[in-house]
Amino acid sequence: MKKTLLFLFLLAFTSLHAQLSWQGGTNPEENDSATLLFDKTGTGLESYSGTIYAHTGVTLDDTDQWQNVIGTWGSNSTQPALTLVSGNIYELDLTPTIRDFYNNPTGSITSINVVFRSDDGSQQTVDLEISVGAFQVTMINPAPSANGVIIVDNGGGTQILAQNSNGPANYELFANGVSIHTQNNTTFYNGYLFSGLTENQYCELVVTQGAATTSRSFLILVNSTIEESIPSNLEDGINYNDSDPTIATLVIDAPNKDFVYVAGSFNNWEPTSAHAMKKDPSSSKFWVQLNGLTSGQIETYQYWVGSLNPIAGSPKLVKTADPYSTLVLSPFDDPWISATTYPNLPAYPEGQEREVTVLETGQTPYAWQVTNFQKPKKEDLIIYEVLVRDFDQDRNFQDLIDKVDYFKDLNVNAIQLMPVMEFEGNESWGYNTSFHMALDKFYGTEEKFKELVDVFHQNGIAVILDIALNHAFGRNPMVRMWMDDPDGDGWGEPSSENPYFNQVAKHSYSVGSDFNHQQTRTQYYVERVVKHWIEEFNIDGFRWDLTKGFTQNCENNEGCTNTYQQDRVDILKQYADYSWSLDDTHYVIFEHLGQDNEEQEWANYRLNEDKGIMMWGIMNHDYNELTMGYPADINRMGHVARGFNAPRVVGYAESHDEERLMYKNLQFGNSSGGYDITNLNTALERMSALGAVTLTIPGPKMIWHFGELGMENSIFTCNNGTVNEPGGTDGDCKLDTKPQPQWVNNWIGDTNRSQIYNDWARLNELKINEDVFEGNYSIDSGDTTPRIYIWDDALPSTSLKNVVILANFDVTAQNIVPDFPYTGTWYDLMDDSGSTTITVSSTTATINIPAGEFRIYGNQASTLSVEDFSSLSTLKMFPNPTSNSFKTNKTLDKVLIYNTTGKLIYTFDGGFEKNHEFNVSNLSQGLYMVKLESNSNTTTRKLIIN
Repeated sequence: MKKTLLFLFLLAFTSLHAQLSWQGGTNPEENDSATLLFDKTGTGLESYSGTIYAHTGVTLDDTDQWQNVIGTWGSNSTQPALTLVSGNIYELDLTPTIRDFYNNPTGSITSINVVFRSDDGSQQTVDLEISVGAFQVTMINPAPSANGVIIVDNGGGTQILAQNSNGPANYELFANGVSIHTQNNTTFYNGYLFSGLTENQYCELVVTQGAATTSRSFLILVNSTIEESIPSNLEDGINYNDSDPTIATLVIDAPNKDFVYVAGSFNNWEPTSAHAMKKDPSSSKFWVQLNGLTSGQIETYQYWVGSLNPIAGSPKLVKTADPYSTLVLSPFDDPWISATTYPNLPAYPEGQEREVTVLETGQTPYAWQVTNFQKPKKEDLIIYEVLVRDFDQDRNFQDLIDKVDYFKDLNVNAIQLMPVMEFEGNESWGYNTSFHMALDKFYGTEEKFKELVDVFHQNGIAVILDIALNHAFGRNPMVRMWMDDPDGDGWGEPSSENPYFNQVAKHSYSVGSDFNHQQTRTQYYVERVVKHWIEEFNIDGFRWDLTKGFTQNCENNEGCTNTYQQDRVDILKQYADYSWSLDDTHYVIFEHLGQDNEEQEWANYRLNEDKGIMMWGIMNHDYNELTMGYPADINRMGHVARGFNAPRVVGYAESHDEERLMYKNLQFGNSSGGYDITNLNTALERMSALGAVTLTIPGPKMIWHFGELGMENSIFTCNNGTVNEPGGTDGDCKLDTKPQPQWVNNWIGDTNRSQIYNDWARLNELKINEDVFEGNYSIDSGDTTPRIYIWDDALPSTSLKNVVILANFDVTAQNIVPDFPYTGTWYDLMDDSGSTTITVSSTTATINIPAGEFRIYGNQASTLSVEDFSSLSTLKMFPNPTSNSFKTNKTLDKVLIYNTTGKLIYTFDGGFEKNHEFNVSNLSQGLYMVKLESNSNTTTRKLIIN
């Protein structure tokens, strides 16, 4: 019977490794030259015809996998390429010897580890392994598919089985460090029978053949679960004890699981029954209280989640980090994280696999400088969308902190960060999130991110996070705990018993594993994520990615996905309500991009309470038509055309998902009549007019980073600077890390680019501070000369209450009929002095506007100034916030303080040396605009009085 089982095992084992073999058919020794053969049939590369690369390392002494890895993942210049032999067969020469090829590692090479990938890494195989050396030991129980683990019930037993090649050998079995059995001069070990087990057994089978010795480590896990009611007021994840930093209680919800162990640094990663989590009899939750912890000491842990009889294709044991981790360590990503970005990164625990959770009691809370930040009105929002990775050369949070004046001088009042939660890999857009409550360490520490939020709040700028809760990716613990994993490699998609995820996406935009938002557990998880970022980081709002995916009704059905779905409406309202229950003024923004009837439900939701959900409003095509010199209708930049009852459209001409306007201007711009939009400077000159007909329209608006400097690099720019658009044989480069010409080439010092920046800064300042821009509007468009009218009849005639915006996107000068609402003197609002005017005697008299230019007129002059970037860009006001006084680092002639309505309320007039103390103790708490003058130069700063 044993021989039959052994034969069947060998047959299965051989089929698993058929894709990888040695040329010649026999295992080479580590000091031999050798050639690996790869058959791509049946792998993720079967349909791929480009160059195949090897991500490869070695296993040393049968235990340490993936050592001496060659190059880095995705680097075609450092990782070896395969040579096509014929058909689907490729080869890789390991010369002059296997040891030399892998840079002569310390230890004996017992196998080769490899993942074969396509040129851009989008297609790949699973992890493959092939043995080195004639003397090989193969475990039968535990089987290779069990990953070195045997699971038994309390009081149960198991028999250890193994075999070896190359002749008879001697076997010795150790359990918990003690030798318990030997069997000599055999090729088949039908060894020791464990019985009556009540404790876990940490085993090592040592096999000796002549002078060669090898070993196999494995674990016998015993289901030692006891039932005990969970204490009240505990949440899933880590529960710290506020009064006793030596205690932490862990909770995990694990339906359909028989036991959970906590393995960690506090038990040397060898848990006994003392760290078997208790099972709450009235729920599916497991819990354990950890005692004897040291305050302020970093600890790491995993859950070992087990099933005695899992469903077919699912693993008996999953080792996973905590789903509610706020800091995880990763063997895949951490080695490439800069010590400058993340100083003193905790070391990943040696000998473990996959992510682990960091636990630390007695942490010192962050000392927030701003504790009562007043968010800008939704109607006034100018949001700056940022991908931290591509903002500056260090690609971290510090880059944004260092350039807070860049945002402030542009007069944006909110930044929106593309996802910064722990994602797979390092250089990513972030939408492949795996841990939604943990920051990705590639960008920096928790402390640094809190500093970023604090600094931006000190400068009157709100912080919004892009959050991807439609889906999660394969490292996510809630995917892995209930997954299909028939090949036993530890990765898989959700199984039929997964309580969080659908097996097949219930919408037509499948990304990662699809959350089932009708599950109460998913809803609990989502709300915990929302609570964490609001309460721990003072985040002002969320942009919810891909909200179309929050339905359960539309599997593989595009038409259904894009039409009204009541379950989606209801659950997203529930999530918005929860956000507002934590923060009454929280920004809720949906990237839905759907039909108006569904978006109207959210935009008009709870408007009587000054809420309403803001909707992303893509206008890329229409505005790009204008900047390229062609007619377009831009009415949907505002809320009226969408049927919203209030300005709740985050309108934008560019975002991370659309091609750059400037790139298309240069590729496809109108070049007739001698006016050539494909000329760089000509195209740049038209971008100021773009700002005039986007940013001014009432309601929140968005800028995609560096649009204000005329960024012309395609979003399909590759790491090496080439452009690889969709449809190419090797895929596109949309997600690639982008170059940084804006800083390297000092774009802010370029006259044409800085003109866009300064004009947009002026437009933003008008939008935020002049009340009229919260009023009514109408848009006359459809050709190349759009006209926008903005008014508020509730404002007195002595104030700015009417604005007329005219733009010419044609390639020739145009005589435009302005249709002013009344005659009289009208002021050029781009002139901060208020001295440039026109006298309107006929409202229909034409105004000649050259190609690519715009005009913005008001019935009154604005009291606001254009900031001079070059002369006062380094001016600092400190402290800010303040309750009594502030100083500056510049010599000043005059200081004017305005409230948020634009009313002048305080003046300091005279010569002031730097570090002069300006007393503002008589001002009420709130946000103020401070105009500072020096040598005929002016700038405006925001001041918070607390």
